[in-house]
Amino acid sequence: MAESNVFTAGVKPGGLTSSTQIRLLLCYLIKNAGPLTRQEIETALLEEQLVNYFEFCDGLSDVVERKLVKKQGEAYSITATGAKVALELEDDLPRSVRIAAIKAAIRAQVWNQKSAEYHAEVQETPAGWSIRCSIAGVRKQDFSLELMMPDRLTAEMVKKRFVLRGSEIYQLLLDALTAPSEDDD
Repeated sequence: MAESNVFTAGVKPGGLTSSTQIRLLLCYLIKNAGPLTRQEIETALLEEQLVNYFEFCDGLSDVVERKLVKKQGEAYSITATGAKVALELEDDLPRSVRIAAIKAAIRAQVWNQKSAEYHAEVQETPAGWSIRCSIAGVRKQDFSLELMMPDRLTAEMVKKRFVLRGSEIYQLLLDALTAPSEDDD
């Protein structure tokens, strides 16, 4: 039976296990996609399985402590020293890791922006799984819709798609409800 190491658990082949490379990746990511919140960085790196959670936490604390990255409010941004380190050493990181991290960070940023406006909440009911979808607007809540799904997996999929495509869904619904049809008298 293979032995499991808590510091490499959750890292896919090709991901980073060296604390030095993880700190470098953090500087590179924040320099090129920042400023980023901790949640955006964590989501990007862990969902892509590029780093281990414990190494991520240690690395982020370390780059802040070394003043390579600074935290302003909820966001982390690169310092001049961190930018120099990231630029000079970026080739020490595998290209595939750099690309995956940047793409994942952008997805995390888009998700956070959209979820502020397009909200969906999943809740179990006796009849199945309820998804309450809403769009926040000038008047607090401009649109609200509740759907029922047979299982949690489908409900979570609907939730994610509503957040990502809420404006399209809203527009299609408005068009369907307001467009003249042949049945109108």
